[in-house]
Amino acid sequence: MPEITHFIGGRRSPGRSGRSSPVFNPATGEQTGTVALASRDEVEAAVTSARAAFPAWAGTTPLRRARILNRFLGILEERIDDLAAVITAEHGKVLSDAKGEIQRGLEVVEFATAAPQLLKGEITENVGTRVDSQSLRQPLGVVAGITPFNFPAMVPMWMFPVALACGNCFILKPSERDPSAALIVAEWLKEAGLPDGVFQVVQGDKEAVDALLFSSGVNAVSFVGSTPIARYIYATATANGKRAQCLGGAKNHMIVMPDADMDQVVDALMGAAYGSAGERCMAISVAVPVGEKTADALVERLVPRIRALKVGPGTDPEAEMGPLVTKQHYDKVRGYIDEGVAEGAELVVDGRGLKLQGYEDGYFMGGTLFDRVTSEMRIYKEEIFGPVLAVTRAPDYAAAARLINEHEFGNGTAIFTRDGDAAREFAHQIEVGMVGVNVPIPVPMAFHSFGGWKASLFGDHHMHGPEGVRFYTRLKTITTRWPTGIRAGADFVMPTMR
Repeated sequence: MPEITHFIGGRRSPGRSGRSSPVFNPATGEQTGTVALASRDEVEAAVTSARAAFPAWAGTTPLRRARILNRFLGILEERIDDLAAVITAEHGKVLSDAKGEIQRGLEVVEFATAAPQLLKGEITENVGTRVDSQSLRQPLGVVAGITPFNFPAMVPMWMFPVALACGNCFILKPSERDPSAALIVAEWLKEAGLPDGVFQVVQGDKEAVDALLFSSGVNAVSFVGSTPIARYIYATATANGKRAQCLGGAKNHMIVMPDADMDQVVDALMGAAYGSAGERCMAISVAVPVGEKTADALVERLVPRIRALKVGPGTDPEAEMGPLVTKQHYDKVRGYIDEGVAEGAELVVDGRGLKLQGYEDGYFMGGTLFDRVTSEMRIYKEEIFGPVLAVTRAPDYAAAARLINEHEFGNGTAIFTRDGDAAREFAHQIEVGMVGVNVPIPVPMAFHSFGGWKASLFGDHHMHGPEGVRFYTRLKTITTRWPTGIRAGADFVMPTMR
């Protein structure tokens, strides 16, 4: 059984802890390998290697850093099919979705190749008599990224291209459920010319995470995952003097106004709720139709579309939805459906019990639809992270907006309407970090920044874009005066720069 290793000091590094975890093909349920689980000593070896590489990398000109990232970009574009196949084999998502994930990550690499422009500072001449002041941004040092299973290529690429462009060294701790993509990325970065030690991969579980959080050699941590873990990582990292940005869970609502184009709404919901089997932090998991007529029309149109979903292995070109990532996650999602029935929600389409011929041991679940879900139910309050859509009916727009603003999470949301006034009111007043108007999954482009509000984000900075540059750099302000031969004597009051 092949072992998926670490990547330390510019080469693959077999595990030395004696611990490992199985890796499965979600479509078949078969174990395809094992992944090494790093010990604290192995993590510290990666940190030591990164710290040794940092001075030279920080001293490398932004233009040279950008050229390395540009070569990496070319490799990604040429080999996108290879990386997508690895993602599908370990995660289960369909190949087209895997390629789409890589494309969105690739766009952040494109953004990061503008490092010379992104890192320009400011200067003000004569802030005082013969005194100039300038500001510049400098790298933090060694930074770490702890990433989830649902986007094994894209989410790391939200982090490391910007971190590297800014002159930092980066340590990636990917999910142990689908760890191979991280190793491929590390090898391609080296091929592009990245010096050894600048990008490392440590595979692992909580022991590896805690080693990064408590290591004195790590200056900052980025995280994407569930809210309880995001809260833990933020609290632990900051208590240990680190900068942290931690993206947590979501429960994304879509308001459907009575004037909305219902065909457009149904198409949008099918992709946003069931794409990638619902394993997306930006998935729409709650539809909020305004008015009973709107709700009835929406459910009536959704039912045949959900029942006709083409579920199959990710390698099937006709499949629209693949399996869930693990048996444990399958059981968790099934448990939420059971809970929804017990709570009294109306189960309109039941995705439990789906079996595919030839893939009986795969982790497949059909699309599921609940109607008349109320805000007191667990399936409304909690993130299910599966192909389960809840319809929560609202009597008017105000009630619909109140549902969103009162929810614990504030990651993404959308409204579908032809009414510009309603759309503007929604966009400006809703308490959510990313908003779509007739756009179901409002993920910003790479030159903007990604992040939610409330329990969906811990920390002051969103990811990638300008916020990413600010997170991965420290601001330094320099005030200078050069000797002129004029001596004014000592001054014992606060400088006023007159």
